[in-house]
Amino acid sequence: MMKSFKPNMPFNVAMHYLEPTEVNELGTTKKTWTKPSKNNLFFCSFKTFGGTEKIVNDSYLIEDTAIIETWYNDKITNECRVKDENGNLYEIISTPENINMRNQFMQFKIRRLRGGA
Repeated sequence: MMKSFKPNMPFNVAMHYLEPTEVNELGTTKKTWTKPSKNNLFFCSFKTFGGTEKIVNDSYLIEDTAIIETWYNDKITNECRVKDENGNLYEIISTPENINMRNQFMQFKIRRLRGGA
């Protein structure tokens, strides 16, 4: 008998998923994302575990990554972005997993997007 999945934490973090749209400008395809609204609001658990350690060009850095667990929503794909209530923007870096294929819960990993040179 398969044990059913139970989330480790309550879904008490409000976030918005931003769906991509592609626009053709001057012969090139440009991706844009929807704006946060009540229609794309979802609640989840947000676990960072201190980020992900990386070595790039012989420099040690920590990437802002997190694991999201939430109710299943087939509109959330790895092409979407996620925005929290503080304005932080994240990209989905793993394909969202439909846990036990039951269309009840999903889990995915995100990485914070930052500007700068």
